[in-house]
Amino acid sequence: MKALVTGADGLLGGNLIREMIERGIEARAIVHPKSVSRTLDGLPIERITGDILDAAGLEEAAKGCEAVYHVAASTALWPPKAPIITAVNVEGTRNMLDAAVKAGVKRFVHVGSASSFGYGTKERPGDESTPFKYADFGLAYFDSKLEAQRIALKHAADGKLDVVVVNPTFMIGPFDSGPSSGKMISRFADMRPPFYPPGGRNFIHARDAAKGMLAACERGRTGECYLLGNRNMDMKEFFSEVARVAGFKPPAIEIPKEIMMIAGAAGSAISNVTGKQPELSYEMARSSCVGAYYSAAKAVKELALPQTPIETAVEEAYEWLAENGHIKSARGRAGKRR
Repeated sequence: MKALVTGADGLLGGNLIREMIERGIEARAIVHPKSVSRTLDGLPIERITGDILDAAGLEEAAKGCEAVYHVAASTALWPPKAPIITAVNVEGTRNMLDAAVKAGVKRFVHVGSASSFGYGTKERPGDESTPFKYADFGLAYFDSKLEAQRIALKHAADGKLDVVVVNPTFMIGPFDSGPSSGKMISRFADMRPPFYPPGGRNFIHARDAAKGMLAACERGRTGECYLLGNRNMDMKEFFSEVARVAGFKPPAIEIPKEIMMIAGAAGSAISNVTGKQPELSYEMARSSCVGAYYSAAKAVKELALPQTPIETAVEEAYEWLAENGHIKSARGRAGKRR
């Protein structure tokens, strides 16, 4: 079997490619021409350069493939980037879906976002039936991922393409070349602050999410969505785990939400003057203070989604980030795993 993977050089894509290789699936990877990631170097895959906004070349890329795993997306959380975020996530998805139809692809696995469903509490977490709650956060990422999901599901409903959607929660793991979610680990490990932000997330090992994608392709129901998640943790729990792995005292002081909002507003104000993306904008601060808790019961039941302990995910992520120079306080380690 041959399968096409978009966004193959990112955290999820890199883990997916490795799982495909282990299972003997022939992988064809689309890599953006501006990518500088080396996480795919040396792997036995077919690597092609492409851009999901360039519709012309996507049909050729999909030819001969039985399945497409559409991972590529813009995860930026900065309002001024809204046009490109929307273009990549909405038009890029539409382009890839249309190319898959023309190329005769048998199954299309679309990577959505957990944010396309409403979050809940630890006691009553959100699931695939919980309505969207991110409409008023002012971030194109949330809105565009929801719209892309709607487009993908419409292809399935109209009988154009056999589509299944997976919705990963907050992924942690190795091969995070950006890094993306790994920035949260690397910055905290280097700063070693005594405080932690409010809010919480559902976390999953990126390798488990990759396995969930393969299972969705094999036996997921057409036109269905599957939240791929594992453990609900508040940020104190998560950063305490990072502190344990990095070898320092866990944080004990929660940053008040009001302080987060002030810091975010200041970041946005400075950004408006400099034109540079802030580390924390007002919109980012608002969304980060939420306790975004989810249940992956459906995927565990129907896809046998693995539930690797988040402690393991943090350990493997920290090790990879340290070995690849993303954690300054851990420099000097050898044996990079790209």
